[in-house]
Amino acid sequence: MDTKTRRFVSMQASFPGHRTAALLERRAVAAPKGVGNNTPIFVDKAEGALLTDVDGNVYLDFAGAIGTINAGHCPPEVVQAIQKQAEAYIHTCFHVAMYEPYVELAEKLALLTPGGFPKKAMFLNSGAEAVENAVKIARKFTGRSGIVSFSRGFHGRTLLGMSLTSKVKPYKFGMGPFAPATYKAQYPYPLHRPEGMSETDYALHCVRQFEDFLYTEAAPEDIAAVIMEPVQGEGGFIVPPAAFVQGIYELCRKHGILFIADEIQTGFGRTGEMFASTHFGIEPDLITLSKSIAAGMPISAVVGRADVMDAPNPGEIGGTYGGSPLGCAAALAVLELMERDRLVERSRVIGETIRSYFLSLQSKIPLIADVRGLGAMCAVEFIHPDTKAPAKEFVARLTKACCENGVVLLSAGVHGNVLRFLTPLVITDDQLQEGLDIIGSLAVSMATAE
Repeated sequence: MDTKTRRFVSMQASFPGHRTAALLERRAVAAPKGVGNNTPIFVDKAEGALLTDVDGNVYLDFAGAIGTINAGHCPPEVVQAIQKQAEAYIHTCFHVAMYEPYVELAEKLALLTPGGFPKKAMFLNSGAEAVENAVKIARKFTGRSGIVSFSRGFHGRTLLGMSLTSKVKPYKFGMGPFAPATYKAQYPYPLHRPEGMSETDYALHCVRQFEDFLYTEAAPEDIAAVIMEPVQGEGGFIVPPAAFVQGIYELCRKHGILFIADEIQTGFGRTGEMFASTHFGIEPDLITLSKSIAAGMPISAVVGRADVMDAPNPGEIGGTYGGSPLGCAAALAVLELMERDRLVERSRVIGETIRSYFLSLQSKIPLIADVRGLGAMCAVEFIHPDTKAPAKEFVARLTKACCENGVVLLSAGVHGNVLRFLTPLVITDDQLQEGLDIIGSLAVSMATAE
């Protein structure tokens, strides 16, 4: 399909189109408002980095189902793998009747994930379930109860996931009380590094804050695990100093605390490495995975040290649908596709293109305070230069205008003032450039009118 036809198939069409408008009315009656929607579109077809709505409008997908579609929408190999598996059996429940794809996927992830030690893997349905089970495993192994997460972190919408998540609105407000024995430590925010402090000193300062935390908030002897996103997702794509991550990791080693890397959004090539932990030279005890593991099929994983993973007794972890045969088959096909098409390397090219583009726009858009990221996990933060206030309204208007002009794009950050880029890694150079030009043109126009 010629991407230049994307804006709208009919220039006379209103936004949203008539079929979409009708579905929006039905959605308002049938589905609760708490299930939020970032864009007012209903998809009819998706392929690669393109979405086609029910009115025939074609959009560039720069959101990737919140980082779920690194391998692209409906890769033929994955679709075929799902179809082949569905013809054999759809579900037997691994607890009742086992199947080879579960074991094969566990073997492959044990080899691919960081860590030069024996590893095992278990499978679940969602990222939040992976987090919950990683915590259960850590508590069982250590005999301790405390779990430390970080400011601005996001770990899911279940009770424990919310308890570990830092952003109050919209995820936690009015939803308490929360799970006990959960603690929040400070995570670096390089953009707000104190004036005159070097990057190295800032990293060491943040590590010392964590050391103080272990004396003032929670005794290390009570802490089972620290859970950290190597690059924060919902928090605004914050890339921490490597020395900070390594410092926390070493403190965990010192005190017998397990280190859980939440790679649900950073995994499977998003950051220019298969897993973001590699950037920081750490070997997590446990890693939680989901999102792009299976090109949109609902499956998640906990991968970790074999001795840690074996701490729970039979029946203490798992779930009826965990490690669905369809999800396992899709994930195995995704791993083959990623290796064949060198999507990890492609992620680096995409990221460099995005960052270079917005760095070149900083002189035209004074609101751009930071352009950051690892690989294709990129973000642009907007702040009013005079007041230093987060430009949340600007970003909200920009994402809305982008959707109306054929680009699906999401915001992030505690204040909603960060544009985050989660393009499928199969996006073509032409598609990427066209999307950037649309976003950039709208941003410059809006900033000029400010």
